[in-house]
Amino acid sequence: MTAQTTATALTGQSIIAGRSVAGTGRTVTGFDPSTDEALEPGYSLIDESQLAEATGAAAEAYPSFSQLAPETHAAFLEQVAANIDALGEELTARAMAETGLPEARLVGERGRTVNQLRLFAAVVRQGDFRGARLDTPDPQRSPLPKPDVRQRRIPLGPVAVFGASNFPLAFSTAGGDTASALAAGCPVVFKAHNAHPGTSELVGRAITDAVAAFDLHPGVFSLIYGPGASIGQALASDPVIQAVGFTGSRAAGVSLMKAAAAREVPIPVYAEMSSINPVFLFDGALSGGPESVQSLASAYLTSVTGSSGQLCTSPGLVFVPTGEAGDAFVAAVGEAAAGHSGQTMLTRSIAESWNAGVEQLGAQAGVALVGRGSTGEGANAPAPVVFSATTAQFLDNPVLHEEIFGAASLVVRYDGVEDLLAAAGRLEGQLTATLHVTDGDHETARPLVPVLEQKAGRILANGWPTGVEVGHAMVHGGPFPATSDSRTTSVGTLAIERFLRPVAYQNLPEELLPAPVQAANPWNLNRRVDGQVQLTG
Repeated sequence: MTAQTTATALTGQSIIAGRSVAGTGRTVTGFDPSTDEALEPGYSLIDESQLAEATGAAAEAYPSFSQLAPETHAAFLEQVAANIDALGEELTARAMAETGLPEARLVGERGRTVNQLRLFAAVVRQGDFRGARLDTPDPQRSPLPKPDVRQRRIPLGPVAVFGASNFPLAFSTAGGDTASALAAGCPVVFKAHNAHPGTSELVGRAITDAVAAFDLHPGVFSLIYGPGASIGQALASDPVIQAVGFTGSRAAGVSLMKAAAAREVPIPVYAEMSSINPVFLFDGALSGGPESVQSLASAYLTSVTGSSGQLCTSPGLVFVPTGEAGDAFVAAVGEAAAGHSGQTMLTRSIAESWNAGVEQLGAQAGVALVGRGSTGEGANAPAPVVFSATTAQFLDNPVLHEEIFGAASLVVRYDGVEDLLAAAGRLEGQLTATLHVTDGDHETARPLVPVLEQKAGRILANGWPTGVEVGHAMVHGGPFPATSDSRTTSVGTLAIERFLRPVAYQNLPEELLPAPVQAANPWNLNRRVDGQVQLTG
């Protein structure tokens, strides 16, 4: 099949099981955050009865979609990727207008979006995520015969996914949560983020076209626009929905968690919420001389200010040793900060929240200004800023632990490894933790690693946490409040397993067994038989 390349006319309507549906509620528009000007068309918001149409269609789609043969399933995901790729400049231009993000960032994000779909397609073909296990029977075993037991993982059912404000492509309509749910075999009801409705519609139609091209049940995917709080709560509470994927604020994520837990039949919420991503600089990393220190400071500011700091892995906290080398780094940070100008933030409300957070942090006792950049052109482009404090102040003041979503960071000065261990022990759950070390720092840093394992989902060395590789080994998760379930990841192929559950089949006749555990292995899967992995090719 080939992707569609004709320009897509935006309708301002939801897509419910393949149909354009006008909402009964008020109308909202996207806004260009660099000017605060409204963008056409207006999008009408649906009500709860219309939401029920989407979830009902997803329930109807589940039986057939959850049992797709691997090749058809994988080809469908690849078609979604091809359709999104074919949108090209049209998609980039709309996303730029709605988010203020630069062209290069959005082109890269589109590439990440389609590449993860293709990666998941390869996983679907390979099939290990299905978890096929067979324990062969032994009717002669004494004192009791050993039964024939076979196990596989099945899709949970329809999944609700909420679009993220800061990634209009990679964590939105066809982003990681949607892609992994579809790869698992779960229909998706997607709640568009009202800050980038046009971008969401373009991608939503690309998915809908792929559903139609493969003659799948149209309820496999629906895209809805609705008032965030009420329709979001209704979606998480709908008895058809079996899991939720969410990326956003802690308040909204916790609200969804409460709604899902209060249901007659509770369901999991996989929410990525809040992280300040601590970075720990050791003496050796600062011993390379002035140019090395300046380079390190510049790289830090680049990570803090990239995409106006609106990245879930932005380093909001850096621990720096006291002494001359640490002083030189802090001075270099101040100089580097002065050279950065503000970038347009995603929305006016996000910029206002950033300003409030910066004002609160700067007003705390003992917190000092390290450096501030300049305000950017246009609206909603505040100057990036870095503050400093001592470890004692960090330990005593919970305000210094709070995330500021945007280009702001706090340098904390420490006196030794005991300071670091105390501070790390007080951290909330994080997506990442970073060590800057040389060979001579390994013994000093070693006690910190097991502490960080309990605090973060990804530990990295001699780099910066922004930039998340999409692959098989990646973990983009962490203990609460980084995520609602520290056992999972929202990035990488392991993300598929969030939307599956194991089922065992004991002594079922061969004719009644699903394909992954049939003796003939018609899907040609790698399987574990009596504890031993059997590879097919």
